[in-house]
Amino acid sequence: MNDLVFALAGTVGVVTLAIGMAVGARRLLGLRVGTLRMVLAALVGFTTAVFFGNMVQPPMERGVLATVMVGISVFVTMAFLVLAEVVMPDRSRPVAWTRRLRRRIMRTHRYAQIGVILARHGLAPFLRRKDRSRSGRPDRLARSLRLAIEEGGVTFVKLGQLMSTRPDAIPREFTEELSKLQCQVPPSPWADVHQVLVDELGGLVDSEFAEFDPEPMAAGSIAQVHEARLRSGAKVVIKIQRPGIHQVVERDLDIMSRIAAKLEDRADWARAIGTVTLAAGFATALREELDFQVESRNMTAIKAAAAEAGTEVCVPGLHEKLCTKRVLVMEWLDGVPLGEAGPAIEERGLDREKLAGVLLDCMMRQTMMHGVFHCDPHPGNVLLLDDGRLALLDFGVVGRLDAKARGALRDLMLAVKREDREALCDALLDLVVRHDDLDEQELERELGDFVALFLTAGSSPDLEMFAGLFRLIASHGLSVPPQIAGVFRMLTTLHGTLMQLAPGFDVIAESRELVAGYYTERLQPSSLRASAGENLLSMISMLGKVPRRLDRITGALEQGRLGVTVRLGARERDRRLVTGLVHLTLLTVLAAAFGIMAVILLNTSNGPLITPTLSLLHVFGYNLLVVSSVLGLRVLVRVFRGES
Repeated sequence: MNDLVFALAGTVGVVTLAIGMAVGARRLLGLRVGTLRMVLAALVGFTTAVFFGNMVQPPMERGVLATVMVGISVFVTMAFLVLAEVVMPDRSRPVAWTRRLRRRIMRTHRYAQIGVILARHGLAPFLRRKDRSRSGRPDRLARSLRLAIEEGGVTFVKLGQLMSTRPDAIPREFTEELSKLQCQVPPSPWADVHQVLVDELGGLVDSEFAEFDPEPMAAGSIAQVHEARLRSGAKVVIKIQRPGIHQVVERDLDIMSRIAAKLEDRADWARAIGTVTLAAGFATALREELDFQVESRNMTAIKAAAAEAGTEVCVPGLHEKLCTKRVLVMEWLDGVPLGEAGPAIEERGLDREKLAGVLLDCMMRQTMMHGVFHCDPHPGNVLLLDDGRLALLDFGVVGRLDAKARGALRDLMLAVKREDREALCDALLDLVVRHDDLDEQELERELGDFVALFLTAGSSPDLEMFAGLFRLIASHGLSVPPQIAGVFRMLTTLHGTLMQLAPGFDVIAESRELVAGYYTERLQPSSLRASAGENLLSMISMLGKVPRRLDRITGALEQGRLGVTVRLGARERDRRLVTGLVHLTLLTVLAAAFGIMAVILLNTSNGPLITPTLSLLHVFGYNLLVVSSVLGLRVLVRVFRGES
């Protein structure tokens, strides 16, 4: 019985010692680890203690070097935790580590698919550092890139479409070719699509819908559209997200973010245009496009703006209780897409110029007056209704502008109308990100030449005009914010739609008149009264504080107490940074000092002997060497984790 008690007590002692070493190592490193990793670290530490205990000879020295053996065991435990953190940064979660491994395998498989696609279209040399001078003419290379992107899937198609709107960073041959991108995908089987509908709406599918048309009206890369009828008899359009598209997009976005980070780390041009920021913005926009609730809010905002402006362009109504993140139910509009409306326009004798003017006015009002605009008004997204009106469809991509940007755009258009170079330069600088070394006089001169070349009456804005504007901006080191680039993209698409609707339509002259009309509207007594009231309300609280603050300032000035106080480290973030740097420096100095002291003591032959072969100075040296190693490892962990 006594033997059993002693064995149990010994086991408890061993386990306690092992766990104590693991906990001590974790606290010394400042790492948060889980249960499994703690157990493994404890086993490693205890095994190390046993191993070194058996190595110490003669046995009488084991008691003297007990602190050294414990220190070495703690150091080895710390080293194990650091190595585990490098190999499995998810901190002792085998499930998370398995999930990461599965994602890595999927990424590797996707990388292989992308490599095969690039090789099929003759783009493989651009994956290696070889001589690319014989890669072909730019137009052929651009076409190969477009075909490869189309084969790559929805995420790459969306990225290519975004790249086509950045002629400031991409050669003209590529922007022109990428503007033709389309994602040709077959429709998903109705059974799979219907399952998405059931997953999102549940019992509402049977209680609200009377019938569905299993054949899609249209099938896009993200969703497909079906005709249906409610039990109330109303005809509706259902936009249903493709099954599994979210996982596909997230996988490709993960790959894009990694590629963007590597490019920005290795290439000057990537750092100049900010590939990581662009990739993050693109990912955010694409995730919003996958969330149909965002599209629902976009439709509501644009519909409200259209109603306020009294525009003749229609926006479909929503059945809000049937709208979810993956399903959108809209009212049915009888009409034909603008790209197929030529015969209908001729048959009804509609005025093409008037229709073009209505569409242009609608888009300009959205952009410059309300700040929420449809980003992709191509002919397929504009419907000619049976009653002769126009309607907008597909609000997955919508741009937003704040009041300052809208004002700058209005000023820009007014300056173009007046051919005022100085005002044009000022308005442009309000839209872009400028630097301190900008030569404004040179910019004004080039803007004047640009206006004379592209924006005179009768000129037709095309892709070359926007490319020229982007090149002018880039040549002066200016960068265009994404929301402003979205405006230019919308204008380019809108121009193509207007030219298809009314080939002789003078977009420049009509835009000038519309902008002048917007300024006239803002100068109406009712508009001025409302604007003055809003500004006055915002200033009342500030004006009420002015007299008291002026009295304080003048009183302090009169008594000679007026001064300026600058507080160093006023922000908590700055204080944490300085404190972290001081701690890191102190740990480094202590580790180096203890290491030097340990070497000196270990090389000293004199000193009192504790055993026939071991002196007291050597014991101190071994302990200091362990402490130095532990502190040094803590410093390395903080450095590699980016802590200060």
